[in-house]
Amino acid sequence: MELDEGPEEDEPSFRAPLPPSDRLWRHPSEVGGAPETAVAGAQTAARGRAPWVVGLVCGSVGACVAVGVMALFGLLDHKVVERLVVEKEAVAPTAATVSTPAGSVAGVVEKASPAVARLEVSGTIGSASGSGVLFRDDGYLLTNAHVVSDARTISVVLADGSTHDASLVGADDDSDIAVVKIDGSGYPTAVLGQAADLQVGQPAIAIGSPLGLEGGPSVTVGVISALDRTVDTHGGDAALTGMIQTDASIAAGSSGGGLFDSNGSLIGITTAVAITETGTEGLGFAIPIEDARSVAEQLVSEGKVVRVWLGVRGADMSSGAEQNHGTEGGAMLREVIAGGPAATAGLASGDVVTKVNDEDISSMSSLVVVMRKYHPGDTVAVTYVRNGETSTVNVVLAAKP
Repeated sequence: MELDEGPEEDEPSFRAPLPPSDRLWRHPSEVGGAPETAVAGAQTAARGRAPWVVGLVCGSVGACVAVGVMALFGLLDHKVVERLVVEKEAVAPTAATVSTPAGSVAGVVEKASPAVARLEVSGTIGSASGSGVLFRDDGYLLTNAHVVSDARTISVVLADGSTHDASLVGADDDSDIAVVKIDGSGYPTAVLGQAADLQVGQPAIAIGSPLGLEGGPSVTVGVISALDRTVDTHGGDAALTGMIQTDASIAAGSSGGGLFDSNGSLIGITTAVAITETGTEGLGFAIPIEDARSVAEQLVSEGKVVRVWLGVRGADMSSGAEQNHGTEGGAMLREVIAGGPAATAGLASGDVVTKVNDEDISSMSSLVVVMRKYHPGDTVAVTYVRNGETSTVNVVLAAKP
């Protein structure tokens, strides 16, 4: 019996195909139904797959291009940092967070108004109200002499609403300045400025307590309207010289309040309002702070005011008199009192004073203002014009009789 060893190596070998049920592929002739039907079904399936196949291919190509561009420009080297977003509740600004611009009216009021107070005065002929300004932190206030002239009791209401009993330290009718004091210390005070350098037209802010109204000081704004004014007040019994004129409204009850510059510095104590037969004229007047301070310091230390005395009476120069004397302004001496400092130094009636030391004298009121800077016993050089000739003499000032 011979064994079949299989085909020769060089002879090809063929295997019969597997039954259709055992194969992953089919020939169209092996699928049930007509061959055309099978082909049509295959084409329909291919068309259904076409859109997403095309999209997939295009997306892959686009991604490859984008990555290539980013790699070309080095963008793939950048780090991606996540940013944390923290949500905060909106909070309305408070007084502590709102800043007031320096130099503004609101800034001046914020700085100066705590030192301005309301005065309630009870006297023999009734009650009245006025204003005052703290100028020392141990309770001393500046006000007008006419505010406290009839005072039996004085009550001070500070800007924070607190009420304090006050005592009268002293009053000077000639300057219309008075000083009152409340007990305690550590009070807010006004910053004392300078009125000597004021210019017409610069801002002026008046802070006072008009009409005795509650709720803190009131504020009015204007400009310096004029300087070196002479004002007759209180029924013509006295004349105030060297006054600051302003169009910042000064209502009744604001007397004794403060006039401030744009830096919040105290430049004057408000004292009078211009009144005519038709009513107020919208003009107010303030005592220069240098004069008010000088008087106040004497009232605090001495209880009274001692003024220097030149021993003259005079008037402003008229245009005709200026031409006759060859001067521009000055104080014409109408009377030189015998035995007084001026007469002793050789001044005479008819002389025109044009300078005291290095300060020019433009009027009689300016002479009065300049003399307030000196004390009894001081020696001043007085320059004057007599018969067209200019001379200078030394005058030793005395205390006013």
